[in-house]
Amino acid sequence: MASEPLAVFRSSGVNGFSTAITGNARTLRARKLEHEVQVRFTPEPCTIQTKEGTVHARPGDAILTGIDGEHWRVSHARFPHKYRPLPPTTAGEAGVYVSLPNEVLALPMEGPFLVVLADQVSRLSGRAGDFVVDYGDGSLGIVAASVFATTYEIIDAAP
Repeated sequence: MASEPLAVFRSSGVNGFSTAITGNARTLRARKLEHEVQVRFTPEPCTIQTKEGTVHARPGDAILTGIDGEHWRVSHARFPHKYRPLPPTTAGEAGVYVSLPNEVLALPMEGPFLVVLADQVSRLSGRAGDFVVDYGDGSLGIVAASVFATTYEIIDAAP
């Protein structure tokens, strides 16, 4: 029996939602809940080991740490649109930030899949039950179902 080809989603790096996500009948519209995270900004190129794979970071990119110690990267350009500092932290400094309640599209996956980030080098691996999250800014990510349930609220099924 032949196995099905692995689904691959590619971040475009261009504002707007991916047609691969918007065109799927199972896609949900969701809103990020406000959560506090620890943030540092990398002064030099580096790699970040996330639960889903190795991600390359450029100088100025934000490296975030969640409540379970998980790490992820947000590009320098996109960070201010996704997080705000909590006093006494000043914007652009390491410290505590809170996620903004941005709307996203989320596709629950029924099997293993890959997400290629906009740098075309970083690749994330997802499993059945994980979500492909489309942030609407040309970036995609993978969120485990257990994390999705505590960090997003479902608004409705996407059009």
